[in-house]
Amino acid sequence: MFLGQYAHTVDTKGRTFIPAKYRDELGDAFVVTRGTAKCLTVYPMEEWEAYTAKIAGLPQAQAAKIRRFVFSNASDVSPDSQGRIMLTAGLRAYAGIEKNVVIIGLGSYIEIWAEDAWNAENEDMSADEVNDLMLALNF
Repeated sequence: MFLGQYAHTVDTKGRTFIPAKYRDELGDAFVVTRGTAKCLTVYPMEEWEAYTAKIAGLPQAQAAKIRRFVFSNASDVSPDSQGRIMLTAGLRAYAGIEKNVVIIGLGSYIEIWAEDAWNAENEDMSADEVNDLMLALNF
């Protein structure tokens, strides 16, 4: 299970370090794609396959935008010997990632945020808002 958050940087070649704790669970190869919250989403292969199976089960015409959004910038990645992965220019541009990133665990997957965007998102989160959402979802 992916838990916690870690701050890292992106080097001039577009690489960032994935924490060892996360790499152990991600395995040797995983997928990075655009998240719906202007961040990047990182899926272990098992989660990626389950996610894409749901997309494949959607009606073709209605799911075309979802397919374009998810697959067009998705990237298969493997960490190098130092635990870094390459974030493509398109993915970095989408998430507004330039130098500093925050990598957060979300249970079955992780997200990579530009540090400023994560700080803004984190400041906007309130316990009351989350509580209201949980109640609305009968959680």
